[in-house]
Amino acid sequence: MSINSNQGNEKKKKFKVPHVYAILLIFMAICTLLTYIIPAGQYDMIENASGRTVVDPNSFQYIESTSLGLFDYLKSVPQGMVETAQIIFFIFIVGGAFSVVQSTGAIEAGLGKITKTMSGKERAIIPIVMVAFSLGGAVFGMAEETLPFIPIMVTLAIALGFDSITGIAMVLVGAGAGFAGAFLNPFTVGVAQGIAELPLFSGIGFRIIVYICMTTLAISYVYWYAGRVKKNPKISIMHEFDQTREDVLDLSVLKAFTLKDKFILMIVLATIGLLVFGVMQYGWYIQEISALFLGMAIVVSFVANMGLNGFSEKFIEGMASLAGGAMVVGFARAILVILTQGHILDTILYATSTGVSQLPATLAAVGMYIFQCFLNFVVPSGSGQAAVTMPIMAPLSDLVGVTRQTAVLAYQLGDGISNIFTPTSGYFMAGLALAKIPWNKWAKWMIPLVVLQYLLGGILVTIAQSIKWGPF
Repeated sequence: MSINSNQGNEKKKKFKVPHVYAILLIFMAICTLLTYIIPAGQYDMIENASGRTVVDPNSFQYIESTSLGLFDYLKSVPQGMVETAQIIFFIFIVGGAFSVVQSTGAIEAGLGKITKTMSGKERAIIPIVMVAFSLGGAVFGMAEETLPFIPIMVTLAIALGFDSITGIAMVLVGAGAGFAGAFLNPFTVGVAQGIAELPLFSGIGFRIIVYICMTTLAISYVYWYAGRVKKNPKISIMHEFDQTREDVLDLSVLKAFTLKDKFILMIVLATIGLLVFGVMQYGWYIQEISALFLGMAIVVSFVANMGLNGFSEKFIEGMASLAGGAMVVGFARAILVILTQGHILDTILYATSTGVSQLPATLAAVGMYIFQCFLNFVVPSGSGQAAVTMPIMAPLSDLVGVTRQTAVLAYQLGDGISNIFTPTSGYFMAGLALAKIPWNKWAKWMIPLVVLQYLLGGILVTIAQSIKWGPF
């Protein structure tokens, strides 16, 4: 046999990571089959003292089987689309809006100016940007709010000699580390401590240590990777695709940074400022942010003299380029639809809590953490996961000798770490769509960091339980 023939066989045998749609369809099929294997069960939902609807931990009961068929499997996708419609259309609107801004050349000119300024010290921007986003995640639960920054940071990263992975990582990994190690996030720490009847934002000292550890690990990983890509761009798994991007900044023919460009970028910065103000002051969410960026695109089109037709054409181009990434959000939601309609999610929760109750205190704390890590792959909503699990985990922690504060930390880390890895996380998949990065390529890059974060999380939970972190 010839050498060329051997090489051909090796190529054939090389494993190819399935497309994210294929992964989700397979996962949906497995969950559908599980409705025939796992007994159906459910908890009753009650309203707690603060008015939040939560699980009644003493109400679990097995119910008549609700096994799902092939048609239920297929219907779960459109149902998932309906339930995540806000996020899907948010992706379209933000993508269309930035297509309008990008077409003016203002971002290209502005980033060219930054690139010249950062010449020779490009990597210094990484910790600065990541700390800023991590504080957003730690203080007010920045998640969906990161999305408008992604197209800008991807373009900047490539212009500085890095790649699109570095660009999106500065935003998502930074905010994700802060979200996982949050010390003031009202949507995770606040909700979970309220359900566990702990003083609001108590234990902040140790929580800040957790934040510093998670953020330092995240920055170190991205900084190390960016340095390698800077030395040898071809090691990037996105190298070939990044060369074909239309929004890449050509440093050899930098556009002049005109007064009009400055004005357009001021509009973009003012929009981002309004976003932060609206989220913190008025609790803005997907609809308000979508409206804000639609308004930004319209104003920019007038400043750039694009006309209504020019605006419409660029807006449609932006939306069309993100269609595949946007629709995957609905496919991801279909998994939760199947588990819920098949009434097996509560059974899994009940079985896990029963198993954890048999373990010694330290192992029970780690067991809670591991369970929360796995659960986040199907219930990626932070406040939603708290509402489902904390009413069970809080009293369970009392029984097995785990402090409630530790149980909250186990939930917080288990919920936060995989938000920028699991394809069932809507805002994360939206971010990948905006960056035009396939999930399988991101997963290949992200797996080592996720493993390190999980290990660090397990160590922090163990320490918290060892010191009897409280007040109780």
